[in-house]
Amino acid sequence: MKRKGNFYKDICNKENIKKAIIEAAKGKKGRNNVARIIENIDYYVDILYKMLLSKNIKLSPYKKMTIHDGANKKERIIFKPAFFPDQCIHWCLMLQLQPILQKGMYEYCCASVPNRGIHYGSTYIKRILKDDKKNTKYCLKLDVKKFYPSIDKEVCKRKFRKIIKDYDVINLIDTIIDSSQESGLPIGNFTSQWFANFYLQDLDHFIKEKMKVKYYLRYMDDMVLFGRNKKELHKIKYAIDEFLKPEGLKLKDNWQLFKVDSRPLDFLGYRFYRGYTTLRRSNFLRIKRRVKKIVKRGYIRLTDAYSMISYHGWLSHCNSFNYRNKYIKPYKITLKKCKGVIKNGRSKLKL
Repeated sequence: MKRKGNFYKDICNKENIKKAIIEAAKGKKGRNNVARIIENIDYYVDILYKMLLSKNIKLSPYKKMTIHDGANKKERIIFKPAFFPDQCIHWCLMLQLQPILQKGMYEYCCASVPNRGIHYGSTYIKRILKDDKKNTKYCLKLDVKKFYPSIDKEVCKRKFRKIIKDYDVINLIDTIIDSSQESGLPIGNFTSQWFANFYLQDLDHFIKEKMKVKYYLRYMDDMVLFGRNKKELHKIKYAIDEFLKPEGLKLKDNWQLFKVDSRPLDFLGYRFYRGYTTLRRSNFLRIKRRVKKIVKRGYIRLTDAYSMISYHGWLSHCNSFNYRNKYIKPYKITLKKCKGVIKNGRSKLKL
């Protein structure tokens, strides 16, 4: 990949800065500090313009919060950067850096990439399981241990230097990488999603080009690889282990290697069988609980509308006809109603 140079001026462009502030503000306009900045956007564009032009960028300390994520209530520490200037600067950079990173990105790297989300990945898995039984006989499922905190900052910086030769852009990237005193990349930064994906880009090319794996999908640090036999996939697992060592990363011990026809693949919130797909049980229960709360309350709130639109999307990509007829259709919590709540900016809508 040819190294990209001379694009710091594009990051500093006032139109780029204005777009960055608008993008960073999406979903946050209800906050007083964000609303104030949007109302006086030209004033804040000038402040960011001068800051970026001076190249004297000082980011604010992070606020930390602990969440319990997923069905297993896994504890995660989330870092919250200040909206201004931090999040806006992140967006200024990524609006210009994103197309560069996407050029070298593996086709089925799915997390945090526009138009390549969960449903993009699930469509790929359904297709290969249906169309090529021979080369999807066995599945190897892997996950990197403590991925974000284990990313080596210096290795990450070196990787960027291989694709970017603009010193000012490199300096801005270094500033963002070093903005946290903790090890690795902070979960919660918009930039961290892209930097983390980029960090594993070399692994993607190693798996596809060196190990010649025909079917492979990565969703951030979660990976599934398919093959004809166990021995072949065991060798690949060992090779991946060795590849990750210089990167400062290690696979979790709970990796799985199994015959696809003997059990479903539990991945991306779904359970994949040959010929049909169901939603993971924990996701079914989550939808059921949400519907129950809406019915008990008697109206759809704005947060409910966003959740239900997401759930409708989940259900539309799997075999869920009976579930929808039993738990959603009778209560008339339709996609049209939910979209109406959001479009009209209503705080709630009666059922």
